[in-house]
Amino acid sequence: MSYKISSLPELAARLETDPDLEAKLKSDPKGTLATIAAPLQTDVLIYRIVVSALSATVIIALLGAIVITLSPGSTPRTIPDVLVALGSAAVGALAGLLAPSPARN
Repeated sequence: MSYKISSLPELAARLETDPDLEAKLKSDPKGTLATIAAPLQTDVLIYRIVVSALSATVIIALLGAIVITLSPGSTPRTIPDVLVALGSAAVGALAGLLAPSPARN
């Protein structure tokens, strides 16, 4: 099987048209589902890499803002908009990744 299935409706449609897949699913359901599952649902390493990269971006933006604010100088320092944008985008992306997805009807 060279195809990957990413949703239950797609699996149901494939089962209606592919009797070989139906037979494999009846004989070894766990192994068959593991084989045809899309990698983003089964590969935990992808999520770890993305979460680590986004977390590092948040930490670097936060530390950069602190260093710029506390650096010696006679005028008040303002945080560059790039740091604010990077930190905000990374926090939003982390929230989207880590929040539970809504159930489909």
